[in-house]
Amino acid sequence: MKISTLLAENKTTFSFEFSPPRTPEAAQTLFETIRELTPLEPSYVSVTYGAGGSTRDLTRELVVRLQRESGLTVAAHLTCVNASRDEILHILDSYHEQGIQNIMALRGDPAGGTEQFVPHEHGFAHAGELVGFIKQHYPDMCVGVAGYPEGHPATPNRLIELDNLKAKVDQGADFICTQLFFDNRDFYDFCERCELAGIRIPIIAGIMPITSRATMVRMADLAKGARYPAKLLRALARAENDEGFLKIGAHWATQQVLDLLDHGVRGIHFYTLNRSRITRMIYEQLGVSRSSNLI
Repeated sequence: MKISTLLAENKTTFSFEFSPPRTPEAAQTLFETIRELTPLEPSYVSVTYGAGGSTRDLTRELVVRLQRESGLTVAAHLTCVNASRDEILHILDSYHEQGIQNIMALRGDPAGGTEQFVPHEHGFAHAGELVGFIKQHYPDMCVGVAGYPEGHPATPNRLIELDNLKAKVDQGADFICTQLFFDNRDFYDFCERCELAGIRIPIIAGIMPITSRATMVRMADLAKGARYPAKLLRALARAENDEGFLKIGAHWATQQVLDLLDHGVRGIHFYTLNRSRITRMIYEQLGVSRSSNLI
């Protein structure tokens, strides 16, 4: 099913993001996570691309396997990094043949750990171009794009940032899924600015709960400077160990979700880091066993 259809049919969608495993041990952990989270009945799940397109084949394999074996609605990440138009079209053809109806279209992080993004000679420089290409060849595919409540790390000018997002919408994007944030006020302000810019497609809130001291630092790197509110930092400073971090992270994320639901958010997208425990803790704190009870 297309995510745009799910967004039209449900008051709020709930979804999970996974990353393709690189080792047999990681694969075992991932599929155990999927087994534990499937009973929560997510509206859909998404599968990421590695930095620099490093997991292109692994992503495709995982997407196809989930589509074939799990019964879940799956969205595949697709980036511009190190890919020509012909290579991207080949991936799209493969997904279409397998019945994959949802794509997250992203520019992607620069390859090789460099700071400056260099487009492929025969590829795309911007996610908006990728969106238009997908819609040109497969107009019925549902395409999601990224939004940045705290600002795009490569675009300090917030006016230009919204212009770039509007360009992706004008090319045919069906919904926006945001980068992680820890202060809902940033999300609400982002939504208001989108409205003022004429962006009126559904916006899904990306939530990444803190699970440990190490993941807190990693999350800041992934989000290129995620802002941790002082109130959250004070709470985390009282944690004696990673178990304390986990509980505080689950509580903070739960309060975020409750507030977002009160404000009529269109969707909640959990960045799981291929682990199930904290997502299940959040569901328990919300007082429900599955997403359908939240809607």
